[in-house]
Amino acid sequence: MATGWEPRSSVDDEEGEWRPPLDVPPPGRQRRWTVLLRWLLLVPQFVVVFLLSLAAFFVTIAGWFSALVLGRLPDPIASFLGSVLAYQTRVSAAATLLVDRYPPFAFDAPDYPVRIELRRTPLNRLAVFFRLILMIPAAIVSSLAQSGWFAISWVFWLIGIVLGRLPEPVFGATAAVVRYRMRLSAYVMMLTPVYPKGILGDAPAPAGAQPHSATRPLHLGTGAQVLVWLFLLLGLAGHLTSGTVQSDMDDDRSDAAAVSAAR
Repeated sequence: MATGWEPRSSVDDEEGEWRPPLDVPPPGRQRRWTVLLRWLLLVPQFVVVFLLSLAAFFVTIAGWFSALVLGRLPDPIASFLGSVLAYQTRVSAAATLLVDRYPPFAFDAPDYPVRIELRRTPLNRLAVFFRLILMIPAAIVSSLAQSGWFAISWVFWLIGIVLGRLPEPVFGATAAVVRYRMRLSAYVMMLTPVYPKGILGDAPAPAGAQPHSATRPLHLGTGAQVLVWLFLLLGLAGHLTSGTVQSDMDDDRSDAAAVSAAR
């Protein structure tokens, strides 16, 4: 279920660790006018996501203290944070052109094609205590990948308008970024104790295994993996460039202040 808590099954990864999966249907035809106006149409959703994220921030703090005491999230907190994460993921999938269908203004959306799955799992109190430190490497990877995707998203937007769909490599690479961000958020919210991974897709499934969806498991071809690496490199270049520019601006202000003081 999109926001439900399910018992363990056979979809654990190769290390025996279960990570929240993302279910998205295969890339199909999209209406060109919705691609053209996608972000404008989603402005109301962005406002709702901002407000929900703000509420989730404070609920996560309450959940952190609760998890330290109980070794798990209380059911009301887990249910709310899981619903917010599912909502955020549906909007992200629509914004990144993974699906053409407009996300509903509702926590429960059983008919929407984008779904995540969460499971009730005990939490390690020590890992909860150091969660903000432990999340830093994954947060850096997610930030770089998202920044790189945004840097060339206009190309995907043009492709979507011309072709009326996303090519498989673009779809797979974009889904990898969206899924990694979702898994990071689930880890930060303490909805899962397992560290996020899978930015380059999943390992090959056992012979005869039936996929749940186009992204579960998420198998990336060479083109999609090259795109993911491009996202990371562009994100890194953007951060380095912005840091250099900011440093130069700070130096200029310092020089101006020194000249002013000398006068």
